[in-house]
Amino acid sequence: QVQLVESGGGLVQPGGSLRLSCAASGSIFSINVMGWYRQAPGKQRELVEDIITGGRTIYADSVKGRFTISGDNAKNVVYLEMNSLKPEDTDVYYCKHSQRGTDYWGKGTLVTVSS
Repeated sequence: QVQLVESGGGLVQPGGSLRLSCAASGSIFSINVMGWYRQAPGKQRELVEDIITGGRTIYADSVKGRFTISGDNAKNVVYLEMNSLKPEDTDVYYCKHSQRGTDYWGKGTLVTVSS
C-alpha cells in the first residue's frame, strides 16, 4: 500500500508564500508520478500541478509562474512552493500518487489566504 501525508498549510496574507510537503511511504516506486490538487468547500477537486508518466508536468493556468512542484527522491518527499498567494488560492491541498492504474491520495492540508 501507499501512504501520503501532506503538511505545511496554514494562514498567510495575500502576496505571501508557503511550501507544502507530501511525504510518501509504503510500496512506492517513484515520486516522479505525483502531483498536487486542491478543493474548496462545495467545489470539485481540481488540478494544481502534476508530474505524469514520462516526466511531463501539467499545471493550471491560474498558478503558472507562481507555484512550482519539486521533489527529493531520496526522502520520498514532494513539495509545492507557492508564491504570490491570492485569496482564491484558499483550499484544502491534496497530494496524489498514481501507480499501476491506481490513484492514491493524502488527507489534505488547509491553506487559507486572507488579510
